[in-house]
Amino acid sequence: MKRLNILDGFRGYFLVFMVLNHVALRGGVWLVHVNHGELGYVQDAQGFVFLSGLMVGMVYSRRMTKQGFRAGALKMWRRALEIYRYTLGCLVGIVLLAVIFPEAQEAWRPWLLQLGDRDPLFVLAAALLVFQPTFMDILPQYILYMLVAPPLVWLCIQGRWRIVLFGSIAVWLAIQFGVHLPFIDTFHALAGRIESPGLLQIYFNLFAWQICFMSGLVLGALTMTGQIDWQRLMDPRRPALAWFALGVFLVFAALRLGLTFGVYPPDFVDRITLFDRRDELSFIYVANFAVDAYLIAWVLIAGPRTGNIVLATIATGLTWLFNQPFLRFIGRHSLQTYTLHVFLIYGIKALDVNFGPWTQATKTAVVIGAIASLALPALYRESRFFARKPASST
Repeated sequence: MKRLNILDGFRGYFLVFMVLNHVALRGGVWLVHVNHGELGYVQDAQGFVFLSGLMVGMVYSRRMTKQGFRAGALKMWRRALEIYRYTLGCLVGIVLLAVIFPEAQEAWRPWLLQLGDRDPLFVLAAALLVFQPTFMDILPQYILYMLVAPPLVWLCIQGRWRIVLFGSIAVWLAIQFGVHLPFIDTFHALAGRIESPGLLQIYFNLFAWQICFMSGLVLGALTMTGQIDWQRLMDPRRPALAWFALGVFLVFAALRLGLTFGVYPPDFVDRITLFDRRDELSFIYVANFAVDAYLIAWVLIAGPRTGNIVLATIATGLTWLFNQPFLRFIGRHSLQTYTLHVFLIYGIKALDVNFGPWTQATKTAVVIGAIASLALPALYRESRFFARKPASST
């Protein structure tokens, strides 16, 4: 299948902002605020997970259409195993570095807890993916989603995509109503009995965040099987939904900026905070991402056909941005790039704790250097020293 360069560019874009958002430097760094997340409740993880689902739907629906369910399912399950190997590689690599550099272990203790001490229970929990150290919590999502994805892709191919979509929404709603809480309480109680508090550490609720992946999967499968016509759906002659999306985007932007600059009264802030649950992907995160995604898609697809010079210019600018060679380059190898990002974030944290604090100029240089180094896995994998294989698509 011919790769869609702009999708690689989107993934590269979100990888860059993962580094920006995850860098932990004393005193902060101003670059963190040059961020789409400052304008609402859409952050890098939502986009990254959605795009991964979109690519899974596109790639494996095509494979299943041509070669049948079994061929596509085996490929997806092998991909899940590959992601698990990379997850273990992150865990083992960071723990080994903690052993070699005790100063780093102390810097990482809030992120690793007893895993840094090689506590057997934490090692087992990490291997079973129920203890996920800080910034190592995206890949376990993909493992679960890739394991369950084959029948869901098959349903989409068969035209029964509504079962997948409404099932995903039902699971997300169950989490919003707290169906999972008794199970979490039971696990924590058991961990307390064996004197291992913190044994369950999963920041992203997998059953809530699946809505990003599964919605992308459905759209990807419908796109590849011709069940959705994007040119017709994004018709410049019917801009009402785009105007609505823009209005909602502006509401969320005003809400976020107002909270940032402290312009709202305390009672209002307390009320909004109740709905701000990123770990469980509460409604404001889902709604904000949905309207932003629709708005960007509409501008890219319909904008050049509107005859409006402003919209056409914005569409050209977005196309230029997401087709930047660097973003496409790292986006083609997102699994390897994400893995490197984990080591970069941990390394920067250790250096800052032991040799910082640094000036803003130094911190800016460190962050820019970290972003530039994201190209290293892609450079290696596309070099003559690497046995050439088709670039990963999920």
